[in-house]
Amino acid sequence: MSATYPISLCVNGEKISRLVEPRETLADFLRRDLQLTGTHTGCEMGVCGACLVLLDGQPVHACLTFAVQASGAVVETVEGLSESAEIAELQRAFHERNALQCGFCTPGMLVSAHGLLTRAEVPSREDIRDALSGNYCRCTGYEAIVDAIEAVARRRAAGESAARFLEEPA
Repeated sequence: MSATYPISLCVNGEKISRLVEPRETLADFLRRDLQLTGTHTGCEMGVCGACLVLLDGQPVHACLTFAVQASGAVVETVEGLSESAEIAELQRAFHERNALQCGFCTPGMLVSAHGLLTRAEVPSREDIRDALSGNYCRCTGYEAIVDAIEAVARRRAAGESAARFLEEPA
């Protein structure tokens, strides 16, 4: 039997305390222990970005982060960002611009985009591409994803109300 360690963290606004094995990744902890399956495991080497979550507000690869490293931290997953409507504009823009196809990379793309838009008011297309450089998509060719993120950034900079934007039909 492996040793376990107690961790306490806040996941999507909920305080969680569990025992984890020292080598359990944050991605596995979120998926297996908390049933938050929006955090995908793709390459499990930190290359594809499918496992991105926000750890204390910064996008991190959950496949490269041990659950014990997240003890005391605030973790936000794509489910939490979606439930709180923090990424609703991005989700809608992805849909409008056909910036998703198979959808496997989409949670990581949304987390990356959200992280970027909380740091930069109107990022350039180059900044958007740079922020997405840790995300791999085999389907879209990225232009539609960049378009969607740029559209949200411009709407926000123009002062468009997120509530008004979300009420408009798709």
